[in-house]
Amino acid sequence: MYTESLLAKLKELAQRAAEPVGCEVAWVELKRRGGSWLFRVFIDGEEGVGLKDCARVSERLGVLLDVEDPIESRYTLEVSSPGLDRPLWSLKDYQRFTGRLARITTREHLDGKRQFRGRLAGVEGDTVLLEQRGERRSIPFPVIESARLEVELFAPGGGPANRRKS
Repeated sequence: MYTESLLAKLKELAQRAAEPVGCEVAWVELKRRGGSWLFRVFIDGEEGVGLKDCARVSERLGVLLDVEDPIESRYTLEVSSPGLDRPLWSLKDYQRFTGRLARITTREHLDGKRQFRGRLAGVEGDTVLLEQRGERRSIPFPVIESARLEVELFAPGGGPANRRKS
């Protein structure tokens, strides 16, 4: 099994490949697939990412992986967008997507519930703020088990909700 230090090295290589293209690495995965490994890199940018961005990062990262050779067995490299329903991993993600609809699951019950759905209202310290039916709820980041953006076809004001890049 691969270690966290290898994942950290792979993420660092992915960041080196993505930065010159104007993208950032959202997260990386290394999973067993058949007799080899799948190294998946999810990239994003302020205006989203398109197929050309993924191809450019994949090409740059492929060269870095050939030179550094950190994965000692066969693998497949995939570079992808996080998607419209992307997971939220860090406080930076919650801040960045303020105003967007999200679903949050907590490790423990808060007011008798573990599932919350509402509009992200920002971050205060290590607390995520969520608007639900006109009321603001504070959810401590350390108790969040998982969170994802919800796909919205139209924003509350009537315009397109999810950003896209061609």
